[in-house]
Amino acid sequence: MRRDAWAAAQQRAGTETSAGAQQPAGALLGPLLAGSAQPHQVRRAARGLGLPERGRYAVVVLGTAAMVPDGDGARWCWCGEVGVVLLGRGGLDGPVGSLGEAGAGPGGVSPVVGGLAELGLARRLAGAALLTCGPGTHEIVTLDERLPTALVASRPELSARLLAEVFGPLLVLDPAERALLVGTLEVWLECGGSVGRAAVRLRCHRNTVFNRLRRLERLTSRSLSHPRELVETVLALDALRLSAARG
Repeated sequence: MRRDAWAAAQQRAGTETSAGAQQPAGALLGPLLAGSAQPHQVRRAARGLGLPERGRYAVVVLGTAAMVPDGDGARWCWCGEVGVVLLGRGGLDGPVGSLGEAGAGPGGVSPVVGGLAELGLARRLAGAALLTCGPGTHEIVTLDERLPTALVASRPELSARLLAEVFGPLLVLDPAERALLVGTLEVWLECGGSVGRAAVRLRCHRNTVFNRLRRLERLTSRSLSHPRELVETVLALDALRLSAARG
């Protein structure tokens, strides 16, 4: 069914002689990506770009403009630093891999949406994913793999408040001591909350890891063994990383 829709859209594009068919991709995509397109604009864009109105689409927002060629059953259309991809039979792995191979990062990738009319939502979600990328990196990330961090990054005023509320006492420490405690927390989280495994990674005694974590708990007034307080600590850690990345 999708293949038939694709073929029909391509045939219409080849024979279309309306003004919409002559417009550049950016002019056709603009209203869709802004989320302000009316039904007739969606139809015009589909005709002009040779794309089906309904299909499996995703949006990519890059830090700088780039171009990625079609491949692996995926078809790309670009509007500056924003790319729209009509997915083939595969999922997002192929396009994400192509972006990485092209050195196109940093970039955020939206979840899959069901048609051209949903590209405005996809563009906003891809932009939220991009906010989680470090400056100067070439990482390509999907929103779904960065959801908690995207929540923090997309609301900078709440992020700043969370950082001050949870990590305020930590921020006034000597930078070296702060880095030691934060680094221990990061490794402990990466090790699934295992003090023993964290000790091996950090090349220190498990009691040293335990003591650092207890000191962090006293400073933040948050217990790492209480789920809600652990969530606050992890989100504050994301806010700290984002703050440091932005300078």
